Amino acid sequence: MIDLSGVTKSYGPKVAVHGLDLRVPAGELFAFLGPNGAGKTTTIKMLCGLLFPTSGTVRVGGFDLRTDGDHARALISYVPDQPFLYEKLTGREFLQFTADLYAMPPGRAAAKIDEVIGLFRLDEFVDDLTERYSHGMRQRTVFAAALVHEPRLLIADEPTVGLDPKSIRELKTLLRQLADCGTTVFLSTHTLDIAQELADRIGIIDRGRLLGCGTMADLRKQASMDGNLEDLFLAITKEEAAGV
Repeated sequence: MIDLSGVTKSYGPKVAVHGLDLRVPAGELFAFLGPNGAGKTTTIKMLCGLLFPTSGTVRVGGFDLRTDGDHARALISYVPDQPFLYEKLTGREFLQFTADLYAMPPGRAAAKIDEVIGLFRLDEFVDDLTERYSHGMRQRTVFAAALVHEPRLLIADEPTVGLDPKSIRELKTLLRQLADCGTTVFLSTHTLDIAQELADRIGIIDRGRLLGCGTMADLRKQASMDGNLEDLFLAITKEEAAGV
């Protein structure tokens, strides 16, 4: 589903992502980890077609984001770390707006909107203006909108920020179910225990380079230690900082 080949992104003399090769198959829940400034956000923006690489190729579902971006973006939903809503729309109107953006047939859109309202327990506030929503309400509404058109790739950037423990548990269950049903989930997070619990594979990026990628067993073998993900993350990024 995701195929990054030799991807480099530079901002003038600064190289944000350097020679990134990454493949994520359909139905995998992939966790993308790295310190602040490691290149995660730049990579995500290239996956969404918001930025183009300086060199290399980004493909989603076989479509090149540079040359066939409309087809690629039709397969993608992106949930940013800061949820954005049009504040003079109600939650329901925002869900309908999202369905209209993807040209969903009216009957299918109405059924899917009702489904995600129930899934994310939006009933109590979905007909209120979104300007009145708390952060958690906004996050739930944005996630609901992201699933309206049944994307084949869901990109989630720090999706648990601002959620209460019950909502976090429900979200983790949902992400796992989506992957098990064939949706590719690309999860960027600083919450390492969530990544360790959910992810099929984990990628660790630092200073624009992919330092490690694989299962927990693969990362333990690379780091030559039998620790949790926090231990492995610190060991692998420390080696990079030391120039090993």
